[in-house]
Amino acid sequence: MSRPSVWSALAGLEYSVRYVQVGEWRTRLLEAGEGEPLVLMHGTGGHLEAYAHNIVALSRHFRVIAYEYPGHGYTTHATRDLELPDYVAHLDGLLDALGVDRAHLSGESLGGWLAIKYAAAHPERVGRVLLNTPGGTMATPEVMERIRSLSQAAADDPSEERIRARLEWLMADPSSVTDELVAIRRAIYARPGFARSMRHLLCLQDPEIRARNLVTDAELAAVAGPAMVVWTSDDPSGPAAAGMDMAAKMPDARFEVISDAGHWPQWEQAEVFNALALEFLTGEKA
Repeated sequence: MSRPSVWSALAGLEYSVRYVQVGEWRTRLLEAGEGEPLVLMHGTGGHLEAYAHNIVALSRHFRVIAYEYPGHGYTTHATRDLELPDYVAHLDGLLDALGVDRAHLSGESLGGWLAIKYAAAHPERVGRVLLNTPGGTMATPEVMERIRSLSQAAADDPSEERIRARLEWLMADPSSVTDELVAIRRAIYARPGFARSMRHLLCLQDPEIRARNLVTDAELAAVAGPAMVVWTSDDPSGPAAAGMDMAAKMPDARFEVISDAGHWPQWEQAEVFNALALEFLTGEKA
C-alpha cells in the first residue's frame, strides 16, 4: 500500500517549520496545533517528515512538536559520537527553549529509547509516553550490523538505490517507500558533512557503546505516567516479546500490535497508528 505525498498529507494544515538554537545545535522543528504539547521523535538517521501522516490528526488535539536530533536531518551535524545522555540533554534544552514545562512524548525506535530515558530522568516534565517499536533494550548483533551497514552506505553514497534500500528495511511493504520519501532523504544525506555525522550517530550500534546506553529495568520502572508500547507484525528490529517485556516492567503500561507494518507503523499504517495514539493520549475512543 503506497502512501500519499508528504505535502498533500499536510495540505490545509497551519504549521511552521523553523530552527531553534539549543546549545550548540541549530535544531529544525515543525509545530502545529494547540493544547498540551506532544513531542514526536524519529529514529536513527531520520527526520521530522517521518511523522507527516500523523501530524494533522494529532494536531487537532495537541500542540505537536516534531524535531530533529543533533546530527540528524537539517539540525547541526555531529562532529563527535552522540550517546543517550546527549539526546536527553538536547531534548531538555529544546523544551526550555520552547517554553514547555511538561509534554507527552511519542518516540519511534531511537525516539522511543530517548523517551524512556528522558521520562526516567525528568518525570516531572513528562505526561503520557507512547513508544513505537522502541529501541534501547536489545543488542542483537545482526540487527545492529544491518542498521550500521545500510545507514552508512546510504550516507556515503546517497544514490536512489542505497537510500531506497535503507528505507525499505523499515517497511513491511516496499511500495510504501515513495519516490518523494527517497528524494527527501537523499537531499538530507547528500549534504556536505553528513556522512561523517552519520558515523557518529551509529556509535550506538557498537556493542560496547550500546551496552552502557541500554535501558535498565530501573528506568522502565521509573516511567511514572501512563505508557503504551506499540509493536508491529513485521518489525525487523526484534520480536513483539521485547515490547511486551518493556510494557510489563513499567508501572502503568499497555501493549498493542499493529498488523501489516514494519518498523514505521506511523507511516505504513498511519490511520491505525493515529487511532491508537489518540485513544491513548486523550483517553477517548477514536
